[in-house]
Amino acid sequence: MNTTERPVPRWAYRLAHLIPFMVLPSGLWRLGLVFGSSMGLVDANGTPTLLEGAGGKVYVVGLTVFSELIALTALGMVSRWGEVVPRWIPFLGGWRVHPYAAIIPATLGALSLIAIWTYGFRDAYTGHFIPFESTNWKILMLACYSPLNLWGPALLVVTWAYYRRRRDEPRPAAGNRVSESVAGV
Repeated sequence: MNTTERPVPRWAYRLAHLIPFMVLPSGLWRLGLVFGSSMGLVDANGTPTLLEGAGGKVYVVGLTVFSELIALTALGMVSRWGEVVPRWIPFLGGWRVHPYAAIIPATLGALSLIAIWTYGFRDAYTGHFIPFESTNWKILMLACYSPLNLWGPALLVVTWAYYRRRRDEPRPAAGNRVSESVAGV
């Protein structure tokens, strides 16, 4: 059960849960490379470009898993574990999360994502983009990667909702550790 100290706006809850789905299509597209498809990518000579070697495949799978795990951290902005560290985490379990310990990294992450994907898409709709076998392959790649342009702004908005919800949060009377009955994690 997701019980936060203060209610999470429904729109923020939904948006936080949509963020991992903004990242998923690009990961699925990359996995096509791992499973032997060129996904329409060609080299300068027009020859299909394949992902070869175990190292490259491990990197692509790792990047895909890492990206999805990072996207899932947005759920902390609307969940109890974004307020109190879950008890199962060694040394930190049960301790209250200081709001700025979440707000600062999430804001910096969101701004970084905006910069990365703005730069990454700078030539996406021009003739100076990655070469593809056909326009259909390019459209598929853009359809899978375009949602990444929403990731940073969505995280920024969810972070703003987190800030508004936690900005005037009452402090525990003694220490920073939350009691068993209050933590519920």
